[in-house]
Amino acid sequence: MTLVAGVDTSTQSCKVVIVDAATGATVREGRAPHPEGTTVDPAAWWAAFVAAVDQAGGLADVAAIAVGGQQHGLVALDAEGRVVRDALLWNDTRSEGAAADLVAEVGAAEYAARTGLVPVASFTATKLRWMRDHEPELVPSIAAVALPHDWLTWRLRGYGPAGESPLGPLLEQLVTDRSDASGTGYWSPATNAYDLELFALALGRPAREADPSRASTPASTGLHNSGDPAPVVLPRVLETGESTTIDAETPELRGSRVGVLVGPGAGDNAAAALGLGAGPGDVVISIGTSGTVFAVSPEPVVDDSGAVAGFADAAGAFLPLVATLNAARVLDAVAALLGVDHDGLADLALAAEPGAGGVVLLPYFEGERTPNLPDATATLSGLTLASTTRENLARAAIEGMLCGLADGLDAIARHGLQPRRLLLVGGAARSRAVPAIAAAVLGLPVVVPEPGEYVARGAARQAAELLGVSAEWPLALHAAVEHPAQPHVRAAYAAAFARVAH
Repeated sequence: MTLVAGVDTSTQSCKVVIVDAATGATVREGRAPHPEGTTVDPAAWWAAFVAAVDQAGGLADVAAIAVGGQQHGLVALDAEGRVVRDALLWNDTRSEGAAADLVAEVGAAEYAARTGLVPVASFTATKLRWMRDHEPELVPSIAAVALPHDWLTWRLRGYGPAGESPLGPLLEQLVTDRSDASGTGYWSPATNAYDLELFALALGRPAREADPSRASTPASTGLHNSGDPAPVVLPRVLETGESTTIDAETPELRGSRVGVLVGPGAGDNAAAALGLGAGPGDVVISIGTSGTVFAVSPEPVVDDSGAVAGFADAAGAFLPLVATLNAARVLDAVAALLGVDHDGLADLALAAEPGAGGVVLLPYFEGERTPNLPDATATLSGLTLASTTRENLARAAIEGMLCGLADGLDAIARHGLQPRRLLLVGGAARSRAVPAIAAAVLGLPVVVPEPGEYVARGAARQAAELLGVSAEWPLALHAAVEHPAQPHVRAAYAAAFARVAH
C-alpha cells in the first residue's frame, strides 16, 4: 500500500489525513487546534501541524504530501525568516479602507482584468496597503511575503526562522500554487504570473518571484547600495503537477524524511474541489465559518462588480467563487438565542412553513463580504404577533443564510456556468434541515457527501498524483435531496434587502 498525506491548515485547526493513494481510503488522521482571532503568530500553525502529524502516526511511511489551507492571509517575513508581525488572516477586516483606496487608484474594471479580483478587505494586497499606511516602520524590514499554506510548506521542507529550522531562512525556497496565488490581488490567473506593479502599489516596495538558483544567497532588506529598495521575495508559483521535496529532516516533526515529494498545495476551496472530485455542472456550496459558492470553469472569469472572484483552481483550470462572511455562525447565534442545540434548531425550522410566515433575516451579523457591506448588521423583519414563533425564527435563520448563498450562485451562473447539481459541504450541511431547505431555496438537486476533511483529502489527492496515481477516488454520499423550488422565499429576502439598502 502506498500512502500519501494531505494537510488542511484552516482558520480553526490543522488536520492531517494519511490516505491509501490507490483507493482514497483514510488510514489514519490527526487534528490540533489553532488560536482564535483574526491575527495569529504562524508559530502556532507549526505547533498544531507537528501535533496533528504526531496524532496521525507520523510521516515515516508517507511517499508524498501536500498542504491546503486558508487563503489570503498575510505572512510577512524578515531576512532571518521571522515574522515581522502576527499574520493578518482573511477574516481580519481592518484593511477595508485600504481596499477602497486600491480600487480608487486602479479602477475596479482594470483590477478585475489584471487579477480576476476587485479588492476587498480579505485579500492579501489590501493587508499590504494597510501595513504601508498604518505600520510604515515595519515595511523596510519585510524581505518576503507568503500565504499561510506557503509558509507551512516551507517549514515542512526544512526551512524556517534562523536557529529554529534545519536549513534556515532560505526565502528563495518559498513556493505556492496557482489557486492560492490567485487570491492575493497581485497575480493573474489568465497569464499565470505576478503583477509586480500592483504589488508595489500596495506595499510601496518592489518585488520579484523567488528563484531557487539564488537559494545560497541570503535575502536582503532595506536598501541596495544604489539606494533603491530591495525587492520583496514572493513564493515561486509551481505548475500543476510540479513538486518539490523535503530537503532536511526536522526532528520535532515525527517521521520527516529527506526526499519525500511535496506538492504545490492549494487554497482551501480549490483543495476541497479536488477532494470532492467536482466536475462540469457541479457547484460546491461550503457552509463553515464563512460561506462559499464555487465551480470549476475551463475559462478565466472576470467580474468587475467584484461579486465573483476569478480564482484559479488547483488542476490547471479556474474556480470562480463567491464568499459570504455569515454562514454557520448564523445558525449558532440563533440556536443559542432559542436555547436549543443544532438538532433542536433543525426540528423547529422543519416545523415551520417555507417562507417562515413572512419573517426574514438578513444575517449580516459581522458585516458582509458579498454584498460588500463590512459595517452592516443583521436585520430581522416581517414580525407580527402571529409570525413571531420559535419555529419561524429558526427557519428564517436557515433561509436567510441560504438566500445569501443563492445570490452567489446566481452571480456565478451569469458568467455562463450552468449548474446541474449542488454539492453541500461544511459543518452546517450535517443539519437535517439545511439540505432540505437548500433544495427549495436554490431550486436544484442537493447532494450531501459524507462528512469528511475534503480540503485535506484534496491535498492528499494532489500528493497521490505526484506519484503517477490516477486518484479518481469514489465520493461517499450522505444524502441526496430534491424539493420543489420556493421562489417566494428569495423574493421576500430580496425585498427585505432593498428596504435596508435604500
